[in-house]
Order: sequence, then C-alpha cells, then structure tokens
Amino acid sequence: MILPQRNMPVTPRCLLLDMDGVLWHGDSPIGNIGHILDTLNRKGIAYGFVTNNSTRTDQQISEKFGHLGILVEPSLIFTSSKIMGVVLKERYPPGGNVYIIGERGLQEPLAACGFFHAEEDPLAVVVGLDRGFDYQRLKDAARFIRAGSAFYATNPDPTLPSPDGLVPGAGSLIAAIEAASNQKAMVVGKPQPLLFEVAMREMNLQPFECLVVGDRLDTDIAGGQAAGCRTALVLSGATTAAMAAQWKHPPDIVAEDLSNLVERL
Repeated sequence: MILPQRNMPVTPRCLLLDMDGVLWHGDSPIGNIGHILDTLNRKGIAYGFVTNNSTRTDQQISEKFGHLGILVEPSLIFTSSKIMGVVLKERYPPGGNVYIIGERGLQEPLAACGFFHAEEDPLAVVVGLDRGFDYQRLKDAARFIRAGSAFYATNPDPTLPSPDGLVPGAGSLIAAIEAASNQKAMVVGKPQPLLFEVAMREMNLQPFECLVVGDRLDTDIAGGQAAGCRTALVLSGATTAAMAAQWKHPPDIVAEDLSNLVERL
C-alpha cells in the first residue's frame, strides 16, 4: 500500500532517511536494507541518513551498517550531535568549555569541533540523552544556565523505543533542566530544520530535490516540511495510518515501509 497525499511531479534526487523505525528496530532490520539501498543505487537516487539519536557517533552508526554487510560512509550520516557541533562552532568559532550531559555520541562530535566538557564556567550547557543522568548533573546544569550559560539540546524526543517498551528520551532530561533553570533550550534536532539543512548543504542538494522519509509525524515529517522538502511517512515505526490521516499537515506519501516506498519511486 502506498497512498499519495499530494502530487509528486518528479522522482526525488535524494532520500533523507531517518533510521530508528525506518531501517531498524534496535538491532533488528526492517526488511532487507542492503537490497533497498541497492535498489536506490540502480534507480540513480542518492541517500543520506538523518537522526535525532545523539548517543552514537556517525562512525558507530557506519559500523552498525557494516555489521549488516552494508557499506555506508560516515559522511552520509547526520546526527543531532554532529549538527550541535556545527551550531556551536558558528556561535563560538574558537571553541571552548561546555557542560555536556550526554554520551560518547555527543562528546566526540563536540570535541572534534573544539568543545570540551568542563565543570565550571562553561560557555553553554549541552544536553542529549545520557543514561547516567542524575540529580547532581541536573543541579549543576540548572546552576550554570541561571548564571548565564547558553542552553542547547540535541533533540526533544520525550521517549524512545526499547525492548522494555517506551523509555525516557533526551526530551525528558531537557524538560527537567528547563524546569530547574526556568529557561528553554535551543533545540537543533528534528522538528527543527537544521539537520536537513546541513545534510543538504553537505550533499549539495536543494530542498525540492529531496524526499524526507521518517516514521514520526511530529519530528521527521514536521522537520522535513520545515526544511522545504517533500516528505514520506512509513508505517513501520511509531505512527499508524489513522494517526497520519488526522495529522494537520499531511506528508506527500504514506507507505507501509521503506521497501514498499522505494519500489514505487
């Protein structure tokens, strides 16, 4: 099943693909990912990967593809952490000390841009998902923000899927720090358009050439639309057809899964 929501006059030049819920659930692939990407290659359609996940570096995600027998260069993978480094570098060109709440997937991209964790006088508090988050870090983050440090966050996702069901995501940590500091974070991940804008810039693409593919209406689809791209919702993740039908700004396509979408392009 594939349901066109609006006319798509031309085949997209590139798919910008979310991963969780589109390519895999955890470590379980959704369909034959290698075959899907080979089909895109045969059709002359490029692809890049855009994810709010801040816990893995682009290299780690590339290695995950490798474990599935698929070669994907890290340069084609755009995480909210990578975009965070870009944003901070634009605001603070020399780099500097920041207070990081986040795992390796956030720490390494920031270090590559010249930003390192510090316990005092940080330029900014930078928050992603951190499964070791505790009261002391909440207290420190709020103290720094109240003292004037900028407040940045990778993504607003309140939950994420796990074998135990939905568990707290980065958005849950951000909400706690916002409450404690009385300040709102500047979010760089979806549904903000920055992830897509940087990906398109790096891949030399224009919005009209891209089809954003995701499984969440409020992040993937809303973010793709904010970036001026056409969008495709796949029903292999967090969203049902009934939810899609009620969404205020419908995607251009609704498809059962990525394989079904790609075969019809």
